[in-house]
Amino acid sequence: MTIKELGFNENLERYITEQNLSSFDVGRVILEHKERYVIKTAENELDAELIGNLRFMAESRHDFPAVGDWVAFSQYDDCKALIHAIFPRNSIIERQAVGTSGQVQIIATNVDYGLIVQAVDRDFNLNRLERYLTICNASNVDPLIVLSKIDLIQESELESLIAKINQRIKDVPIFTVSNQTKGYVELEPIIQSGKTYCLLGSSGVGKSTLLNSLLGELQMKTGEISSSVNKGKHVTSHRELLVLKSGGIMIDNPGMREVGIADTSRGLETTFETIVEYAENCRFKDCTHTHEKDCAVLTAIKIGEIDEDAYSNFLKMEKEKMHFESDAIERKKKDKDFGKMIKNVKKQRKDMKY
Repeated sequence: MTIKELGFNENLERYITEQNLSSFDVGRVILEHKERYVIKTAENELDAELIGNLRFMAESRHDFPAVGDWVAFSQYDDCKALIHAIFPRNSIIERQAVGTSGQVQIIATNVDYGLIVQAVDRDFNLNRLERYLTICNASNVDPLIVLSKIDLIQESELESLIAKINQRIKDVPIFTVSNQTKGYVELEPIIQSGKTYCLLGSSGVGKSTLLNSLLGELQMKTGEISSSVNKGKHVTSHRELLVLKSGGIMIDNPGMREVGIADTSRGLETTFETIVEYAENCRFKDCTHTHEKDCAVLTAIKIGEIDEDAYSNFLKMEKEKMHFESDAIERKKKDKDFGKMIKNVKKQRKDMKY
């Protein structure tokens, strides 16, 4: 394997020169667990941690490495390393952190394509599909829709589902995969060497089975669907970057049952482009598209040019985004106040010494 097969490119090489990092080794984070990392190079895999200064200077989650990051490191043992710098990211897939307000959770970085996997037999949900699309569109990641387990429904049902997707979602490629009849022949040709793909979807939709097929070996553990709650069981317990037999790079993720929308104005505008285009023709610039007179969006819904379910989903996610932005501002203020308090305490201690 070469470092280019891991996704290394000219932009990263230029950054090394500009930042005088040529004295360090370069690798990609393939595993992350509680501020401990595994770095992959062309020859080796190393357990790594941040140098103290990086950890001390970190102001948010974005200042710590994530799966997919390129880092500069120094090796101090046969299989151990210290991370000295994190390279700029060309994309960050993130969602609102579960159970917290105003914070984001980084899913993966430096991703080229997001594979949004939905099982057609039980998981299929257009609203959730639009949520994943919004996350990809906000992250500078090209989305690809993958419908799995198509052998479990009739051909006519599959055609109906694809028609529903095409009615609400435009210009996003759709691929169908199956464990039995059709396999993964549709998906394999799109995997490009040196490009990074990220699996997105709920538990039990077949992400690990899909990955095993692309890897060409049974490497990822797969699980059964829980019969009591009709939901997938969590099998993948952590994020991990793997190199496929085709040369592509895949990031696997634990199943996500909550897909919280963060600060994603660009993502919403791209996902709901039709609604945004009609909104430009509203009579009032501050139109909320809920009750106003001469609202072009509401008119388009009445005459069937905007899907009513898509409109409802748009309003719900727009509301979530506004709440997130408000919570983020409040959290930032608290963090700033806390930082001032720490500085004052340090200053007082310093004054007491003299």
